[in-house]
Amino acid sequence: MELPLGVRRLLSDVLLALRIIKKRKSSLVGFIIVVAFTLMATIGPIVVPFDRTPNVSKRFLPPSFEHPLGTDYAGRDIFAQIVHGSRDVLTVAFLTALFTVIIALTVGIFSGYVGGKIDAALMGVTNIFMIIPRFPLLVIIAASIPRVLSPVEVAIIISIVGWAGLARAIRSQVLAIKETPFIEAAKCLGLSRFHIVFREIMPNLMPYIAMNLVLSIIGAIYAQVGLFFIGALPFTTVNWGIMINIAISQGALISPKLWIYLLSPIVCIILLETGFILFLHALEEIFNPRIREE
Repeated sequence: MELPLGVRRLLSDVLLALRIIKKRKSSLVGFIIVVAFTLMATIGPIVVPFDRTPNVSKRFLPPSFEHPLGTDYAGRDIFAQIVHGSRDVLTVAFLTALFTVIIALTVGIFSGYVGGKIDAALMGVTNIFMIIPRFPLLVIIAASIPRVLSPVEVAIIISIVGWAGLARAIRSQVLAIKETPFIEAAKCLGLSRFHIVFREIMPNLMPYIAMNLVLSIIGAIYAQVGLFFIGALPFTTVNWGIMINIAISQGALISPKLWIYLLSPIVCIILLETGFILFLHALEEIFNPRIREE
C-alpha cells in the first residue's frame, strides 16, 4: 500500500534533517544533548522517584550508586531533584518559545502585510515593549502575582515581554517578501489574503521562525531560572533555579559539602544551552536550501 503524498514528504524531510545533523558533528552532539534532556524531562520523573521527606541522617552524603550526585542539606537525592526539575524547566521553555513566536508572528505579519494605520499602531505598541527593560519588567509582573503559577502561566508571563524584537524583525521580512514578483503575481491572480499569507509568505519565513524558536527557548531557560533564583516566583516544585537559590542561601559558596548541590543545576543549564546552540547550525541548513547548495 502506497503512503499518501503528505506522509511521504514528511518522511523525506525527516530523513533529510537526520542526514544534515549526522553530517555536522557539532550539530549531532547538540542534537543528542537536547534529546537526552527531553527524555529526562518526559520519562525521567517516572523512572527516577523523588522522596521530598527530609532525612537528617543522610545529609551531605557523597556520590554513590544509590545517590549518583549525593544528597543535599536535607538528605534528599540531588540527582532526583535534577531529573524532576528538568520537566518544569523544559516545559516552560518550550511553551514560552511557542507563545513568543505566535505573538510575534501574528503582529509581524499583520503589521507588515496590511500596513497603513494598523502598521503604525502595532509598531507603536511594539516599540514600547522594546524600550522597557525586559528582565526588570518580568520581575515586576511575576512578583505582583502572589499565588502559585503553573508552567503555562509562567510561560505566558515570559513571552509577554519577549515578543517585540521578533515581531519587528518578522515585519521587516514580510515587507521585503511582499514586494517580490511572485507575491505580485498571486495578487493579480485574485488569490485571497489567507492564501498569500499562509501559502506564499509563511513558507519563506520558516527558516527565520525556526531559528528564533530555538533562540526563544534558550532565552526562556535563562529567564525562568533567574526568576526562581531571585525568588520572584513562589517556590512550588523542584526547579534548577530554586536549587541554586537554596544552595547559596545554605552557604554553598564557602562550604565544599554543598558544591555538588550548587554545581549540578548550573552544569545542566550550561549543557542544555550548549546543546541548543550547537543544534542551531544544523537547523539553519535544514530550513535554508541555499546553504545546503553551497
